[in-house]
Amino acid sequence: MMLKKHHIALLLPTLMVVGCVSQPTQIQPSKPVRGNVQVTQTQTIKPKPAPVVIQQQTVIKPKPPSTPKPSYSSFSDWKSDFSMRAMAAGYNASDVQRLLGSTYLNQQVISSDSSQAEFSKMPWDYADSAVSDGRVSTGKRKFAEQRGYLSGLESQYGVNAEIIAAIWGMESSFGAVTGSSYIPSALASLAYDGRRQEFAEKQLLALISLLQRGDISWSQLDGSWAGGMGETQFIPATWLEQGVDGDGNGHRNPWSTKDALASTANYLNNSGWVRGLAPFYEVTVPASFDYSTVGTKMPAARWASLGIDTIDDVYLDANTMMELWLPAGANGPALLLSPNFDVIKVYNNSSNYALGVSLLGKAIAGQSGLRKSWPRYERPLSTYQVTTLQRRLTSAGYDTKGADGIIGTNTRKAFQRWQADNGQTPDGFITQSSASSLTSW
Repeated sequence: MMLKKHHIALLLPTLMVVGCVSQPTQIQPSKPVRGNVQVTQTQTIKPKPAPVVIQQQTVIKPKPPSTPKPSYSSFSDWKSDFSMRAMAAGYNASDVQRLLGSTYLNQQVISSDSSQAEFSKMPWDYADSAVSDGRVSTGKRKFAEQRGYLSGLESQYGVNAEIIAAIWGMESSFGAVTGSSYIPSALASLAYDGRRQEFAEKQLLALISLLQRGDISWSQLDGSWAGGMGETQFIPATWLEQGVDGDGNGHRNPWSTKDALASTANYLNNSGWVRGLAPFYEVTVPASFDYSTVGTKMPAARWASLGIDTIDDVYLDANTMMELWLPAGANGPALLLSPNFDVIKVYNNSSNYALGVSLLGKAIAGQSGLRKSWPRYERPLSTYQVTTLQRRLTSAGYDTKGADGIIGTNTRKAFQRWQADNGQTPDGFITQSSASSLTSW
């Protein structure tokens, strides 16, 4: 069944192949049906063999070192202990000593890791930044330059070419800004600080493996303060597992454009990317809609039965699990999220980030953005106000699972339940106006 504007209709599962700008290539059913679900057969077009040649290499998996000490008296104390544990785990002594010998304690990295913004950003702040005129203009130019290569990656991995390009743009401004922090020092500082010691030590061991494998050089170790490397900002352990030799030179270098783009496609594919699905579809919501279903995952057929209509003509599998998301509440855009939206979040576990990538991808491909405007008159809460909100919700019986000053899924769901019991539309959108009675004294 065909998903048409104002009338969602549904198809049985079918593999859809996308072109270089990810429009489904599919022969439409000859008799679209409205109302009762009718089974229609569709034909699919198999992808052509991809032009990208991937060189297979043996992955050196980092072995975990022994348990670290409970605390360290100094940075040198941590380095000495980690060095012994790394060598005991089988890592080359000279490489371990060379890497640690070049590190220094970077207090700015520790500060960046522990600091939080005073105010939570609204979703349109992310969206505006993602699709700024400069970023979109550069993105279209870079996309044109790499069109053939990106099309080959899409054919091979099934990941929309413009989404690969959008992540490239979001992570490094299309290769222009890959970071200026010395990665070994950044990771060593995070390990010594202790808040994310296990994570940071794992990345250092993976970095040693990458140096031994010859994928990266000792002279090319600048990246983000959190350990991100290259043009699509992989952390070392993920690159060790997901890195691809896209340019066929025998190495997997995250600072190589082709390697970075191919590895991004490979990573998203391995994370569950579904060929032919956009990350989201903008929809309309009926006036009588039950907002308690917002944030839940249900088959597309179920959303259709509740009156959710796509704005554009699209095709969806009746059984595809989708989630209705109102990023700015009932007065903003309504989005039906596909599984691919969650896949994008393997890069950054933020719905706003995934939305930014999705919107940038659409802009790069020359597609229109969101149709419904944002309620820009709404104001965010401060971190202190969020903490107050979380404590008061929990005290009132709406458990937020902690009071950390960050609006996450648990806080939104708790607030949504409170809204339903207190005469508000339960859309889960937390603002100065919607949460005033819980944040004022």
